[in-house]
Amino acid sequence: MQEGQVDYVELLAEYRRIWNNRLLDAPDSAKEILEEAIKRELLDENSHPRIRKNKFEKYYSATNRVVQSTIPAEAKVQLIYLHTIVMGKLT
Repeated sequence: MQEGQVDYVELLAEYRRIWNNRLLDAPDSAKEILEEAIKRELLDENSHPRIRKNKFEKYYSATNRVVQSTIPAEAKVQLIYLHTIVMGKLT
């Protein structure tokens, strides 16, 4: 997947459809917002510290949630790809 082919504004909108209670407002670009949201998700920063899961468990549950969602297949592939890229940066 080439970066020029990704419409990050549309992909961010699809991400918001899956995680509808997430606050994702920031002055950054849609790509930066999306990558930061995925990073926070994988690090389980949205949970209380005592119940946080490790990033591998979160990666599995996040990608599974994407797969089970009703968003278009192309958006699913792109979101899973971004989760994989961010996960690679975290490990």
